[in-house]
Amino acid sequence: MLLAQLADVSARVAATSSRTAKRDLLAGALAQAPADELAIAVSYLSGTLRQRRTNVGWASLRTPVPPAEAATLTLTEVDARLETVAAQAGAGSAARRTELVTDLLGRATEAEQHLLRGLLFGEIRQGALDSLVQDALAAAFGVPLPVVRRAAMLLGFTSAAAEVLVAGGQQALAQVRLRVGQPVRPMLAASSPDVDGALSKAGVPVLVDAKLDGIRVQVHRSGDDVLVFTRSLDDITPRVPEIVAAVRALPLRDVVLDGEAIGLDGAGRPLPFQVTASRAATAVPGEPGAPPADSTPTGSAGFDAGGVRGSARRPVPLSLFCFDLLHLDGEDLLDRPLSERARTMSDRLPAELLVPRMLAASAQDVSNFFADTLSRGFEGVVVKKLGAPYAAGRRDSGWIKLKPRHTFDLAVTAAEWGYGRRTGYLSNLHLAARDPVTGGLVMLGKTFKGLTDQMLAWQTEEIQARSSRRTRSVVYADPPLVAEIACDGLQVSTRYPGGVALRFAR
Repeated sequence: MLLAQLADVSARVAATSSRTAKRDLLAGALAQAPADELAIAVSYLSGTLRQRRTNVGWASLRTPVPPAEAATLTLTEVDARLETVAAQAGAGSAARRTELVTDLLGRATEAEQHLLRGLLFGEIRQGALDSLVQDALAAAFGVPLPVVRRAAMLLGFTSAAAEVLVAGGQQALAQVRLRVGQPVRPMLAASSPDVDGALSKAGVPVLVDAKLDGIRVQVHRSGDDVLVFTRSLDDITPRVPEIVAAVRALPLRDVVLDGEAIGLDGAGRPLPFQVTASRAATAVPGEPGAPPADSTPTGSAGFDAGGVRGSARRPVPLSLFCFDLLHLDGEDLLDRPLSERARTMSDRLPAELLVPRMLAASAQDVSNFFADTLSRGFEGVVVKKLGAPYAAGRRDSGWIKLKPRHTFDLAVTAAEWGYGRRTGYLSNLHLAARDPVTGGLVMLGKTFKGLTDQMLAWQTEEIQARSSRRTRSVVYADPPLVAEIACDGLQVSTRYPGGVALRFAR
């Protein structure tokens, strides 16, 4: 299958706002994909690469590459080239990656280049989220959508479910089961602006968990073997030896736990998110992309003889707080109600490994726990239905997160031209605040979220009218506009000159 076919479908999907039309376009493309390229097509139409990370940065591809006149690239060729790119390591690897990707872009048409750049940098904004591609996969092969969703959850990726489907049909897909050591796609929470809004969806009584601003982890143990995965299903086992030790010490044989790893100070208050996140962000010696170290043993993929692949000393110890139980000693618990899973956790896990939580019978109970949780330095709470099973996919009323909302009036100093459905509009806004010392404007971040079509059209006109200078992709505004921006808070940042950055600005 030619990459050009997916580039065309992606552009057409981005150009329509109808979910049904998007699904039908995607289903048509998936139905045409050869069996050995279906998984690649599913990944690309979901906006992701099968390699997930290639370590190719924007700066290395800043210079435009003349596009090819005719489409010749197949999905298999592109996937193989990106596999080679991702495998580059050691001295000179950055230059080799740039050379390999530049050559690939030179063989791509303009539309294919647009798709490739979006995939490389995680910037596909066609409105085709993974859940929509699951809808399309079910439609293309005449399979019930719940069967596709469950298999994708248990296998971790929709592309993996596609491989099972094309090899064995609906029966094989329905037979997929949770396997200890194979990460499961995590359940996610919807959002609510206030307690009343959350309870209108979840009802009462509800279980309310403290929301910890750490690393989402899924811990798999089989005997003495332990693996730790992040929310994005990356294996970080060598980087978190204290988490491994805590779970290995439990009087259990097999277990799969969902929780949060977080750094705490001496008073038990959470350390800044970046401090905790740094433990998952840096490869230790022996991992792909890490510098070699003769003194550090490495293991093969999966469990090694010791159950941990490599080890590392880290300056910030992490604490594990578990909030869900997916499997215990040979028994899957995914379909059990949360109330039962929570009771089993309380019975089988020590209190220090459990997330702070309470059973709330009223809105006042939730509000009191929310206030207490914030006073302890945590991020907010998650309101959870007692009868909810564990299910990945769309965010629904099973879990609902509540966080304080901060708003600031900030200067919009520039905006970037959009693409996909936002082609022709100035979309991504550059946000700045006044420096009280110098009086100048200091950039704090960007956002493209929360913008309606009407707002996009209005700001495109207004910012161009205020244009002070332009580049190929950015229009700078002087005087700037001022907008009310909501965010979840501020964090320390070395990326922006003020030393701080907005978190989840919209």
